[in-house]
Amino acid sequence: MKPVTVMTIFGTRPEAIKMAPLALELQKRSNIRALCCVTAQHREMLDSVLEIFKLKPDYDLNIMQPRQTLSTITSKCLLGMDDVLNEAKPDLVLVHGDTSTTFAGALAAFYHQIPVGHVEAGLRTYDKWSPFPEEMNRKMVGAIADLHFCPTVANEKNLQRENITQGVFLTGNTVIDALQTTVVKDFTFAEDILNNLDYQNRKVILVTCHRRENYGQPMTNIMTALRRIADAFPEVELVYPVHLSPVVQEAAHKYLDNHPRIHLIAPLAVDEMHNLMARCHLVMTDSGGLQEEAPALGKPVLVLRKETERPEAVEAGTVKLAGVEEEVIFSMASELLTNPQAYQAMAHAVNPYGDGQACRRIADAIEWHFGLRSEAPDPFTGR
Repeated sequence: MKPVTVMTIFGTRPEAIKMAPLALELQKRSNIRALCCVTAQHREMLDSVLEIFKLKPDYDLNIMQPRQTLSTITSKCLLGMDDVLNEAKPDLVLVHGDTSTTFAGALAAFYHQIPVGHVEAGLRTYDKWSPFPEEMNRKMVGAIADLHFCPTVANEKNLQRENITQGVFLTGNTVIDALQTTVVKDFTFAEDILNNLDYQNRKVILVTCHRRENYGQPMTNIMTALRRIADAFPEVELVYPVHLSPVVQEAAHKYLDNHPRIHLIAPLAVDEMHNLMARCHLVMTDSGGLQEEAPALGKPVLVLRKETERPEAVEAGTVKLAGVEEEVIFSMASELLTNPQAYQAMAHAVNPYGDGQACRRIADAIEWHFGLRSEAPDPFTGR
């Protein structure tokens, strides 16, 4: 039987972390012709992930430009995909999650009447403005997609509420697959400060904060709370890989510079981030992916947002919503730094996001969908 051509499309670092192991799994399948297209919505951060996973794209749109907007990203991706899809003629396009690349890639495939598979389908906050523009991106891709690969039962139920019941597969999250290859015991960091931190006797807090909905007063509140935490707890070391966004850079340096235990560093490669996460005491973040990754490594997470599209972790107890108000953030961090019982309750909660077999299940589902295997993949049932 002729192999089916499956093209993965992604453009940002978070997408690449979760799609690279899937792209590599597809390459192993003899009845799948695996192609990879990157938009380079994030150029440098994307390239570092590709290098770590030794993944070479077949197509590279290289769309990134200074001060790019949602409109320029979407339009350049949509136009660039025309030539790619005309040449490659894939039988299935795979997009991931909720970025502008994800939406534009799915829309381009739809315009070419090519079926779409949505990896990490079914996440919802039901607030179209938060996270912005991700919530609407994922809903619009959900309306376009033919195959929906849901990390959790809750994601599957979200789709059912929207009357999406066909082509739905429960797979777990591919980020857990990625962690299995990136975290190693004797890792050496390129950033020397990370090699010299005392992870055993100090309480290292990993911080990320970059989302658009936190620009302005919310980010000011977050930065002020972070500095208060460093001032109040002499055993704490804050490590903040600062996003390249000029808005984020300005806020971080304005409020957090010149503190001996706050380390503002450049964005980390995926293997460095994962290994730092494995060694830290606590994660404070507005990222979506870290809410899944950190629990898999036994690290409590305080989410610096007003809501999360990953409620499973909150229900499981691995994640707590700290919001964007200074006093609440400071109070919740203080609790985890001073109350061992509260800390251990979060650190030992069961991670609901996967067992490291998501990529296999997705590849199996694609083969089954195209009649290349007789049995549907086993669903992820939790750990």
